[in-house]
Amino acid sequence: MSRIAELERLIEPIATALGYGLVRVRLTGAHVPALQVMAERTDGTMDIEDCAKLSRAISAAFEEKDPIDTEYVLEVSSPGIDRPLTRRRDFETYAGHELKIELKQPIEGRKRIRGVLKGLKGDEVVVETILGEEKRLGDLAVPYLSIGDAKLVLTDALIEHDLKRRKAAGISAAQSE
Repeated sequence: MSRIAELERLIEPIATALGYGLVRVRLTGAHVPALQVMAERTDGTMDIEDCAKLSRAISAAFEEKDPIDTEYVLEVSSPGIDRPLTRRRDFETYAGHELKIELKQPIEGRKRIRGVLKGLKGDEVVVETILGEEKRLGDLAVPYLSIGDAKLVLTDALIEHDLKRRKAAGISAAQSE
């Protein structure tokens, strides 16, 4: 099991018990590593108080278990509007929005893909690829397991989607992130 998988295994039940879904865990840096934890509520929001609450709970658990044997910095945050897509359900939830994908291995000679997310079809993420500003090249099926990183692109449509989601959750933009 990788170090990140071990950390996720420790952090996920803590986040779940507090009502948060774990979006991503990363360990970056060499001299003083940073443990980056991204999480959100079930409604897709995460405000400063949520980040502090989760940070305190992780810190308390890690004091007891000590899974990182060196000094480190814990950073807990929301995924933000132009969020990473890390879970299968993210590729369904954000269908219709523009995204960028970095592949682990090239597909059809490409390691980077930009386009409009169409959703999941079995074990593949379907993307209507875009070249330049508006030239659409057609659908490309990308195996889910071949994706290294995927992230939404900040667009007016994504901002509008986020504002509607916040309004439905009763949260103003100033309250979160």
